[in-house]
Amino acid sequence: MKHAKMLTLLAVLVIASLVLAACPAGQVDTGAVATQVVEAVQTAAPTLQAVATEVAPMVEKAATEVAAVIQPTAAVTDTAASGEDPCAYGGIIKDIVAVDEMTVRFDLCVPDPAFPAKAADTGFQILPSEYLERAAGTPELLENLVGTGPYMLKEWRRGDQMIMEANPNYWGEPAKTQTLVFRWTPEAAQRLLELQAGSVNGIDNPGSDDFAVIEADPTLQLLPRAGLNVFYLGMNNTYPPFDNERVRQAFAMAIDRDRIVENFYPEGSEVATQFMPSGIFGYSKDLDWWEYNPEKAKEILTEEGVYGADGTFKTKISYRDVVRGYLPEPSVVAQDIQAQLAEIGVIVDINVMESGAFLDASDAGQLDGFHMLGWGADYPDATNFLDYHFGRGASKQFGAGSPELWELLEKAAVLADPAERQPIYDEANELIKQFVPMIPVAHGASATAFQAACEGAHSSPLTREKMAVIDCGGDTLVWMQNGEPVSLYCSDETDGETFRACEQMAEALLTYEIGTTNIEPALAESFEANEDGTSWTFHLRPGVTFHDGSTLDSQDVVTSWTAMWDAASPLHKGRVGDFTYFQAYFLAFKNAPQE
Repeated sequence: MKHAKMLTLLAVLVIASLVLAACPAGQVDTGAVATQVVEAVQTAAPTLQAVATEVAPMVEKAATEVAAVIQPTAAVTDTAASGEDPCAYGGIIKDIVAVDEMTVRFDLCVPDPAFPAKAADTGFQILPSEYLERAAGTPELLENLVGTGPYMLKEWRRGDQMIMEANPNYWGEPAKTQTLVFRWTPEAAQRLLELQAGSVNGIDNPGSDDFAVIEADPTLQLLPRAGLNVFYLGMNNTYPPFDNERVRQAFAMAIDRDRIVENFYPEGSEVATQFMPSGIFGYSKDLDWWEYNPEKAKEILTEEGVYGADGTFKTKISYRDVVRGYLPEPSVVAQDIQAQLAEIGVIVDINVMESGAFLDASDAGQLDGFHMLGWGADYPDATNFLDYHFGRGASKQFGAGSPELWELLEKAAVLADPAERQPIYDEANELIKQFVPMIPVAHGASATAFQAACEGAHSSPLTREKMAVIDCGGDTLVWMQNGEPVSLYCSDETDGETFRACEQMAEALLTYEIGTTNIEPALAESFEANEDGTSWTFHLRPGVTFHDGSTLDSQDVVTSWTAMWDAASPLHKGRVGDFTYFQAYFLAFKNAPQE
């Protein structure tokens, strides 16, 4: 209980720092801050509501302590010295500075209250400078992760399994199991059979029909995962007739979302009324999606000249056959959408693609017709859902974006007060409905399942389970997930299976408390912001070593982040070089070539 309270207080301190960051210099009223913090806890982190009252007496003291360490920080940049505007390139980051050997400062062009949450994301893990400089642009970077995590890569047998071993020099609590094995299959039935047989200790995403089976088996345990996700049917507006907004609206009316959720999703799933699920801040409670109306849809498509001489329109639907919490049965859902569209004369060919190729084509805007994709939360805020998919730095999967929407999202992102942000997100969500870049279908309930004997087994609401804390009673822990990791350089990936593998072997400045969305220290043991939230300073944990024996210092942080940020850097190379998360979170790359 004491540990739980300390973690709760840590989360409160983080939120307190964000509230204080919005306060003008010299005008910090700790009593007012205390009230704001409690409200922020209740709004932004539902899991803390039960303890908000309990910690309230501690908040004013915490606010005072946080205020004492939040100090203005002057930006130090080469471009500033030369008289050039360091923010003219259009991104959020102004500079990344190694203040001393164990201190790093991020200077920003605009306030970013969500910066700690972004810094905790798996894609922002810290790698050794010397390793990055040697391995950038080579297969070694993709195949051999050198991190600081509780496990180290031993062997990756492509198409078969990944084997990790416990890091004997880990700075934190040692891994409970000496050997960790990752296996994969897209077949939910196969995953369950192997769990029942004892050939694996845990599985991800049991099938919809398997929940009851697992719950009824005393040798197994089912661990539900909150549906902080969305499954959607995407459309790229650079391909006709999807370049016609009215046509996209018609397709939105043609999909019976209730039918899909009722038939193919487990209990606890929700029919989507917008892109974000209700558990994410920024959700608009009074918004509903286009009503199912196939007759109206067909009427609009006729008026817009979509049908050919034979009275039909031919297109395709692309997807990857990888199970997700947001999409538990990809093939049957694709077939159902195919059948629904056939009812209005839209003939759809199903195009199943290899996972990595599908994601690459999607990000590059190369998928015509429809595509099935989804998203699970990396952190519980609208910026993770909306900015990533519809902001100025978003991928090209939906084609050309909306400048009006960009402006709304950028306006909301710099505000710390939820009461000021929510009306802007209400407007943005309504605009997305009218613009129709995709059709939100479902927020899927999901779970992990483990053998009953496994202590420390858990589900992460962010799908980032930490296997080092799980003890199943043997020397080897075998985990089976839906697909194979694409690579092990997660800064240049977006795939959940890849991120979970990276999560075991590398670490970011911050992380998320096991089983929650609460931020806690990782490679940074503390951090603070300046008064307006435009400068964030991180103090590194001393004595941390990488798997290659080198010691963590501030230059490793600067190099790891600069490799993503600076398009002109020789280190700005990964599997494809998109660095999609970075661009979505921070809008632009420094020194990016002009298109």
